[in-house]
Amino acid sequence: MATITAADVNKLRQQTGAGMMDCRKALVETDGDFEKAVDYLRKKGQKVAALRSDRETKEGVVIAKTTADGKAGVVVLLSCETDFVAKNDDFIKFAQSIADLALANNSQSAEELNAAQLDGATVADKVNDQVAKIGEKITLSKFERIEAASVIAYIHGNYRMGVLVGFSKPVSEEVGKDIAMQIAAMNPIAVDADGVPAELIAREKEIAIEQIKAEGKPAEMAEKIAAGKINKFFKESTLLQQIFVKDDKKSVADYLKSVDGELKVASFKRVALG
Repeated sequence: MATITAADVNKLRQQTGAGMMDCRKALVETDGDFEKAVDYLRKKGQKVAALRSDRETKEGVVIAKTTADGKAGVVVLLSCETDFVAKNDDFIKFAQSIADLALANNSQSAEELNAAQLDGATVADKVNDQVAKIGEKITLSKFERIEAASVIAYIHGNYRMGVLVGFSKPVSEEVGKDIAMQIAAMNPIAVDADGVPAELIAREKEIAIEQIKAEGKPAEMAEKIAAGKINKFFKESTLLQQIFVKDDKKSVADYLKSVDGELKVASFKRVALG
């Protein structure tokens, strides 16, 4: 049996917004497993906030860029401790130089990028030089890359979020930005239902069934009602089924069809601070 401390309870409370006693009970029932405790609270009908968002309060800059031909793009998150450093022009330029290097070297992973040469030293060594110079912990926290027939890069909120969107064919800057802003604002988890991991669907279904049972509805109705809840989950959480933020009478899929009946979103990446 895990020892549940006041700090554990407070951490879960801050993460979920649930009451202190509910959080303690959830941790006791799940032997201190935080992810299972979140599910426990949801099954009991608690309003749990920020289920998929990262609650860490890191600072830094996010740079999103594409190659000159628009067929590949990268997103780089260079993290630091304070917004004072994050807003410094030299720090931003350093992050941009790392993104430029990733594109020039066709880097495929963070490990590969850290080992790449930047002005006579590896990126990892250059980052360590910044630590010594600035006096804060600095890390290359995230690196994402996509390739497609057309890739659009978008930076939102003064380098606080970067989005890449890969399309099946060339698109205008306006269309590309519309979809990138949708992703920035609505944070979908996949392009469509086929892209949602099976384990996540199973988890949502289990929670839905437990909620239905808790409401006192017959067990034989649970599967049918749960299916409806899963469909709602897809509508809220997958890009193509989401309501288009610039026109609430359309889904994103409808918007794409209005632009070009053959236009598809191949993939996307969204990297954000905080």
